[in-house]
Amino acid sequence: MLEQQLPDHDADADVRERAKGEHAVRRRDLEVDLGVLALDPRDDRADRFVDERDPDVFEIGHAREGYAYPRAVEALAELRAKPQRAAIFLDIDGALSPIVARPEDAFVPEETRSVVRGLVSRYALVAAVTGRTSADAAQMVGVDGVVVAGTHGLELVEVDDVWRARMRELTRDVPFRVEDKGVTVSFHYREAADEAHAREQLEAVATRARSAGLKARFGRKVLEVLPPVDANKGTAVRALLERAGLARALYAGDDTTDLDGFAALDGLEVAVRVAVDSPEAPPLLLAAADVVVPGPPGLLQLLRSL
Repeated sequence: MLEQQLPDHDADADVRERAKGEHAVRRRDLEVDLGVLALDPRDDRADRFVDERDPDVFEIGHAREGYAYPRAVEALAELRAKPQRAAIFLDIDGALSPIVARPEDAFVPEETRSVVRGLVSRYALVAAVTGRTSADAAQMVGVDGVVVAGTHGLELVEVDDVWRARMRELTRDVPFRVEDKGVTVSFHYREAADEAHAREQLEAVATRARSAGLKARFGRKVLEVLPPVDANKGTAVRALLERAGLARALYAGDDTTDLDGFAALDGLEVAVRVAVDSPEAPPLLLAAADVVVPGPPGLLQLLRSL
């Protein structure tokens, strides 16, 4: 367990401030790169790297623009220069793997696995930090050497059976697909005929969960119910960093729970927070990021540059 626990995030809380005068700039006519792979949507060329002497922005041309703050470009260069002193933390669903209607149908493309294998061979630590169980996540990633922190870090702490029982009680008579992960319970409504009505119904479940002393939070078309313990993706990241004795890291994720992972990098010698954008991406995640990439393809291109 960590001596210092990370605070829960309030959706209305202020995001951390940027360095004074620092702005992300987006340019479509960029012919030199910032040290990360850029795809030009006009000609779809994927083999241009931008000169690090012009490190203002980068663009990865998919559905949306990608961008990086200048200090993030410098931090990426520092990670690349001394990988033996750095860690790479990656969410799986929505980051390494495209989001699909049913979680059991999700997969990590072989092209992505190949890039992750390269990272494992270079970096001191490569870890998957995920809401999936460790066993499920390890099988899905399928790359030897990747450390897995499953179920939002809850697998690293003890969870009383009282909380497990209360979570399972909530699953009765709920007309949505339930995913019982042992230490958490998730209610998926991505395939609901009326998502607005489904969300309204699950808001009631969330209220009942909180009344029972549990934690409840919404992600991308899912309600997650958790025990009231001080564990999240951030505590998992901190624990792994402390165990490895590292003070440089990159964290990439696509959802609200990844804000804890972002916060875990505060105070490190070198830190890069990457938001994987999508139409469902939480605005707070994008605002807190140092780098924003458009979807799993954009993340893959960034990881290739490392």
